[in-house]
Amino acid sequence: MNDVNDSHDDDDDLVLAELNDAELVEQMHDDLYDGLKEEIVEGTSILLERGWSADRVLNESLVEGMRIVGVDFRDGILFVPEVLLAANAMKGGMGILRPLLAETGIKPIGKMVIGTVKGDIHDIGKNLVSMMMEGAGVEVVDIGINNSVDDYFQALEEHQPDIFGMSALLTTTMPYMKVVIDEMVSQGIRDDYLVLVGGAPLNEEFSRAVGADGYCRDAAQAADMGPSMVRQRQETIGA
Repeated sequence: MNDVNDSHDDDDDLVLAELNDAELVEQMHDDLYDGLKEEIVEGTSILLERGWSADRVLNESLVEGMRIVGVDFRDGILFVPEVLLAANAMKGGMGILRPLLAETGIKPIGKMVIGTVKGDIHDIGKNLVSMMMEGAGVEVVDIGINNSVDDYFQALEEHQPDIFGMSALLTTTMPYMKVVIDEMVSQGIRDDYLVLVGGAPLNEEFSRAVGADGYCRDAAQAADMGPSMVRQRQETIGA
């Protein structure tokens, strides 16, 4: 892969429009990896002009590119700054594709509401999860930081997601996750959602103790686990 600061100038003025489809998709994977937003926007536009459907561009160039980023992030080859750059580049392509996908009625794998818990203003991990989830084909509603039970419930009622994600970076704020889940139980809505939790001080044991469906060690695991759990749930309901 190219260094993050490289551009196509180093590749003898590579012209994306001169590449065939397979070469262009491969180049877009590289450009996504390197966080080159303008090139992703250009590549997305070229594929659409060549008659590719929006969902094909999404799945074969952007989602697959972010999958590669996610694997290397999980394996410690890439770090948070590089993943943020890649996610920002993907946003450029999604800006073009999203209205087209809506027009054609292509549905995302599922929907997620995510936010950091009350008393916690840390959001880099949450933002990474949001971006990686979107890269995996999930529609994400990010409600930000410092969310109370009421904030979460309002978002759940409004957006009716499949997945409900809570994030915390502090040992002092992570117990609030149990407050939220206990209130979901008392209101009879706990089983309406797949509840995922994550954050540096958490672990699998804590996740089980508070009654969550899953613990996500990092954004790459979240992007694997979330869509998989949604598909399993949809198959169970459809069975």
